Amino acid sequence: MARKNLIEISAPSPARVEAVAPRDNRPIAGFVPQERVGGPVGGITKTLGNITEKMERAGELERQLAAGQMIIELDPGLIDASFVSDRLAIDASGLSELVEQIREHGQQVPILVRPHPEAKGRYQVAYGHRRLAAIRDLGIKVRAVVRDLTDDQLVVSQGQENSARTNLSYIERALFASRLEERGFGRDVIMAALSVDKAALSRMLIVMRQVPLDLINAIGAAPEIGRRRWLELGERLEKADVGTIIAELSADDARKISSDERFHRALVLATKKTATPKPAVAKTEVSGVPVMIKKTAAGATFVFDGKTAPGFDQFVQERLQDLFQEFKKHRGA
Repeated sequence: MARKNLIEISAPSPARVEAVAPRDNRPIAGFVPQERVGGPVGGITKTLGNITEKMERAGELERQLAAGQMIIELDPGLIDASFVSDRLAIDASGLSELVEQIREHGQQVPILVRPHPEAKGRYQVAYGHRRLAAIRDLGIKVRAVVRDLTDDQLVVSQGQENSARTNLSYIERALFASRLEERGFGRDVIMAALSVDKAALSRMLIVMRQVPLDLINAIGAAPEIGRRRWLELGERLEKADVGTIIAELSADDARKISSDERFHRALVLATKKTATPKPAVAKTEVSGVPVMIKKTAAGATFVFDGKTAPGFDQFVQERLQDLFQEFKKHRGA
């Protein structure tokens, strides 16, 4: 196979552009090689020709960048994150490994960005957030494909590339789906972004309704935990003290264990039955009457002393109807 030579084309700072050279001698991106001339260049006609040539090159370059046909080098400081996050957090150890890989072998895969829809001269990431973070640590420029994308196209590209390459956990995918729904994206776009069917998407959104975001953040990505376990946790949370679980998972000792272990701890805590506190009881006695009255917020209980006055409880019970009528007359007066 013939080896393809890379030709660099100058572009306005801070971008550097790479294009694959054709096999014949036709110009690349409007680039016309200049022949070496022995004497100084003169003449108005040739000067105008050079200006026209540069304008054509610039216009062709812009068209190719808009179509996403070229890889350019950008200053990471000009690139903003996607308007919707698909991650809970970038794993520090994984990022460190990626930094070393790029330091040793260079950036093998470009990121995808679009011109920022609200900030002229800036860009917005569709995918490649981890690569961008690693390159920022290295202090070098990032290789990127620039493409005009609608919001729908951006989130579909973001979801599909991340699902295929970075192995987002189940809860991160569910969170991404929920965030897209909150932003008004249709179910068809969300299903395309996550490569799931309607039933799978519905289960993701059920998990997000059952499990509070604060608890998800306390647990973390939990890469080994799948749909069934998250649904189980959601069901158990209905009768659990969620605030207590979040507090325990946010403690220093819990932050030292993995997010998968924090999930299992949350499941155990959600399973524990919370002891119902016994209502406070106020005991009173009526002088000379063998009855103990126990009062709570919900009502009162009369306890008859069967040893001191056997049959007194039956005697009172037979007269309850008359006592109640007397009570109503008294209240009405």
